[in-house]
Amino acid sequence: MLMLREGQVKAPRTTRFNSLRAQALVALAVAVLLPALVRFPEFSLTESAGGPLTNSIVGSAIGALGGLYLFRRVTAFPGTRAFGYILPSYTASYGAVMLGMFLLRLDYSRLHLGASFVLGLAVSYVLSFVIEHYVTPCFWMVPAGKVDLLLEIPDVDWIVMRTPELPEPRRAAIVADLRFDHEPDWERMLAEAAVSGRPVYHTKQLRESLTGRVSIEHLSENSFGSLLPNLAYAKVKRGVDVFVCLALLPFVALPMLLIAMLVHLDSPGGVIYRQQRMGYRGRAFSMYKFRTMRPREVSADEVSVREDAMTKSDDARITPIGGFLRRGRLGELPPIFNVLRGEMSLIGPRPEAVPLSRWYESELPFYFYRHIVRPGISGWAQVHQGHVTDLDAVHQKLTYDFYYIKNFSAWLDILIALRTIPTMLSGFGSK
Repeated sequence: MLMLREGQVKAPRTTRFNSLRAQALVALAVAVLLPALVRFPEFSLTESAGGPLTNSIVGSAIGALGGLYLFRRVTAFPGTRAFGYILPSYTASYGAVMLGMFLLRLDYSRLHLGASFVLGLAVSYVLSFVIEHYVTPCFWMVPAGKVDLLLEIPDVDWIVMRTPELPEPRRAAIVADLRFDHEPDWERMLAEAAVSGRPVYHTKQLRESLTGRVSIEHLSENSFGSLLPNLAYAKVKRGVDVFVCLALLPFVALPMLLIAMLVHLDSPGGVIYRQQRMGYRGRAFSMYKFRTMRPREVSADEVSVREDAMTKSDDARITPIGGFLRRGRLGELPPIFNVLRGEMSLIGPRPEAVPLSRWYESELPFYFYRHIVRPGISGWAQVHQGHVTDLDAVHQKLTYDFYYIKNFSAWLDILIALRTIPTMLSGFGSK
């Protein structure tokens, strides 16, 4: 729901999840006390100062609170981009704690600090996820330049400024078209706002952060200074993909066997369905899935082949078991082997059938650029849109894919992984 107000008014109240005090208490309970009680069940307040238990607890408390404080201080943008600052903030904080203990030659438990670091990260990611979904962001808007597109963003409280005076709240966030030639009074106000510590956002960057989409007008929308995404992270991501898939195989082997039996009993045909998909660097590959549809003969003309590759709502070809598998995304278990073969990643732009991909390439500018990273089982567009096939929806999907490529990083993959779980449970976007 769009909220639009005018004037110099106080900011709306936010939920307690956004309070620094509440987040600090949660961080202390989960990242400090929990590993202490597990690691040191004999925990006692009477232990002498300087012991490994005391040092570990104090160090983890400093690391957790320091990471939380750094994260809140260095967050440059609201919305999804905030996730990108969690890992470096906590790494810097805990790294400083361990360096300090090393220099002071203090005894401490590395296992305790390591567990505290992981739990602190988890708390911060979960709280940020909750805040993004349940806290209404509020911005003071300078009414000049290209700000109309911001008003289309739902669930945001926009306060249109009538005079070039600083908003009353000390942390009031101001948004303006910084490429517009503002009047001197407004430019002076924006400068004073920045100096006073109030965040000042450019309309285009804020829109990307709040919507998770990049408007595609030029290939220079990738802001790395080249058309290549983060190559260093791409190598790390490949290693993580292989490790996670190998770790998951023992747990998914039995469910996959049961699903294969159900598919075989449900309808005639093979259990595994292979389809040619367009993959990394524009190379076609065979993607494995559990068969969820009845096979049918298709004529050789291009339009029929393309339509056969599309799954429509309430498609008559979907089998009873296939509908269940599609809603829960259980048909997506076999692509784990595509990940191990290097043809896919766990997270990335969804690979399209070759006929559809070629059609989209001929109709949509820059569509081929999405193949610069490995396609994924889940992706940024999937958790926002679900399954789409018509050109308008695919063009919108492409803006999500470009956002993913532009912000190609661990934080975005973690966020997609967090969103994939409720997407699977709700059946969002399935056909």
